[in-house]
Amino acid sequence: MCTVIIKPGLLMGIRDELADRPWEGPGKHWPEEYPGVLGGRDLKAGGTWLAVLPLGDSWRVAALLNNHGVPAPDTVRVSRGDLPLRAVVAGELPDVDLARYDPFHLIVTDLTTSRLWSWDGSGLAVTTLPGDTAMIVNSGLDPDSPRVRTHLPRFLAAGDDWWPVADLEPSSAADALILRHPLPDGRVFASLSVTLITPRAYEFSDLSGQIGSKHEIVVRSAHP
Repeated sequence: MCTVIIKPGLLMGIRDELADRPWEGPGKHWPEEYPGVLGGRDLKAGGTWLAVLPLGDSWRVAALLNNHGVPAPDTVRVSRGDLPLRAVVAGELPDVDLARYDPFHLIVTDLTTSRLWSWDGSGLAVTTLPGDTAMIVNSGLDPDSPRVRTHLPRFLAAGDDWWPVADLEPSSAADALILRHPLPDGRVFASLSVTLITPRAYEFSDLSGQIGSKHEIVVRSAHP
């Protein structure tokens, strides 16, 4: 996932990935290890980029983005996809050996607080996110990112109605919110899905056209 837009009680995640990497849409794919946790599943490593405890006062979301920095050594590296699953249960960055993970940003939000953990391969920074709308990209909370400069004002102006803001044609421009970038080897790096989560609903849009509908409500809660 390469972009998260967040404000209290509202999170949108846009996942950018190689288009040929296999995955499946939202579901409770980990009933034994993480009962009740909902998310899309990466079929290569088995983890997720966005994990949700969707109902009631336990509502919590954990989202993962790649970060810049020093990769973990090949001999010890493990997938980062377990981090959102463990974090959404724990409510914080789990107790892990960070040296085994490539750089990442991990966001955990609940009904009262949103925090960001940023690991660059050598150091960990922890930030409490502001109470207004924020955008996190691969360079973190970066106001100089072209994507942030172009699109954060659009989300701020939209109030809570974020779907129209993300309804854009894919582009390879430096500030593209919805990405489609052909690579020299013939593969494509693209925005594959958009997810919008509130305490009341989990809404999902498959941009790849391969695994689900253009827009669906996966879970609707009676949470006030």
